[in-house]
Amino acid sequence: MAMTSQTSCSSMSNHTKERVTMAKVTLENFYSNLISQHEEREMRQQKLEKVMDQEGLGDEEKGLRRSEHARKETEFLRLKRTRLGLEDFESLKVIGRGAFGEVRLVQKKDTGHVYAMKILRKADMLEKEQVGHIRAERDILVEADSLWVVKMFYSFQDKMNLYLIMEFLPGGDMMTLLMKKDTLTEEATQFYIAETVLAIDSIHQMSFIHRDIKPDNLLLDSRGHVKLSDFGLCTGLKKAHRTEFYRNLNHSLPSDFTFQNMNSKRKAETWKRNRRQLVVFFIYLRPAAIPIEIKSIDDTSNFDEFPDSDILQPSVAPVSNHTEADLKSKDWVFINYTYKRFEGLTARGGIPSYMKTGKR
Repeated sequence: MAMTSQTSCSSMSNHTKERVTMAKVTLENFYSNLISQHEEREMRQQKLEKVMDQEGLGDEEKGLRRSEHARKETEFLRLKRTRLGLEDFESLKVIGRGAFGEVRLVQKKDTGHVYAMKILRKADMLEKEQVGHIRAERDILVEADSLWVVKMFYSFQDKMNLYLIMEFLPGGDMMTLLMKKDTLTEEATQFYIAETVLAIDSIHQMSFIHRDIKPDNLLLDSRGHVKLSDFGLCTGLKKAHRTEFYRNLNHSLPSDFTFQNMNSKRKAETWKRNRRQLVVFFIYLRPAAIPIEIKSIDDTSNFDEFPDSDILQPSVAPVSNHTEADLKSKDWVFINYTYKRFEGLTARGGIPSYMKTGKR
C-alpha cells in the first residue's frame, strides 16, 4: 500500500502537485485566520473590560459600553464579509506605475473616501514567478496594525487583475522629496533616519523582513511622518511565501527564522540585512557626509564591515556627557543622538519641528 501511494505521488504532474500544495496552504491559512480573529476579538473584549475597571464605571454604564462594543464587532464582521468589486470605486487619476501594474487614486462611491488602488496583472506575476512575493506583501498588510506601515483596507480580484485598496498618503514618497530638495538638512536627515529605523523595527517585531528599503518605498503622510510601503520582497518565511521564488541569494534568509525566539546575536544579524539598505538611504539624504569610500564596484564589499553593535542600542549616559573624542569613536552616535533629540517620535500626531521652521 505504501509503495502504491509513493508511486501515485511520483506519477503526478508538477502542475497537479502545485495545485495540491496550494489547496493545503489555503486551508491552513483559512483556519489560522479564524483562530487569529477569535483571539483578536477576545483581546479587544479584555481591553475594554480593563479600561472600564480603570475608569470605575458602574454596571449600567458598563452594559452600555459592552452593547456598543458588540455592535462595532458585528459591523466589523459584516464589512469583512462584504464583496467589493471594481465597480464600487471611481478612478480619479493614475499616481504611479510599476512592473506588474499601476496605482490609481480612487474614491469609494458609497462613502466618498479616497484610497490608493494598487492594480497587479496576474499574467505578469505568474510569468515572472512572483506569486510568493505578492502573498508575502498581502500577508503583512493584513497582519500589520502599525502606524509605521501603509494600511490596506480591502482586496479583491477578477480574471485579469488583483486589486489592493490602500491608504492614500498625500505627502508623496521620499524620492520625490529628495528630487525637490536635492539634499536635506542634518536635522531632517536625523528625523527621517530615526523614523525609518523605528518603521523597520516594527515589521521585525511582526516576524517580517522588508528587504527593499529605499526612498521610493518610504511614503510620507500629511504631517510628514514616514510609512513603509511596497512589501513585494518582504518575507515572513511562511509556506505560502515559497522561498524558492527568491532567486537572489542576497535576499535569502534561514528557513527556521522566528524573530520572537531569537537571542540578541541573531537579532543583530537580522538587523544587518536592513542596515546595508539603511546606510545607502542615509547617503541619499546626505551625499556630502558619505560614511564609506567606494572607488569601484568591488569596494562595495566593505559594506560587510559594519560594527556588530545594535544600532537601536541606547547609550548608557546622555550624549551631552560624552566628550567630542568619545562621540567620534562611537559608530552608533549618529543614530543614538537622533533618538535623544526626537524622543517624541512615537507620538506621531504632531508636525516635525524642522518642518515648522521651514528647514525641510
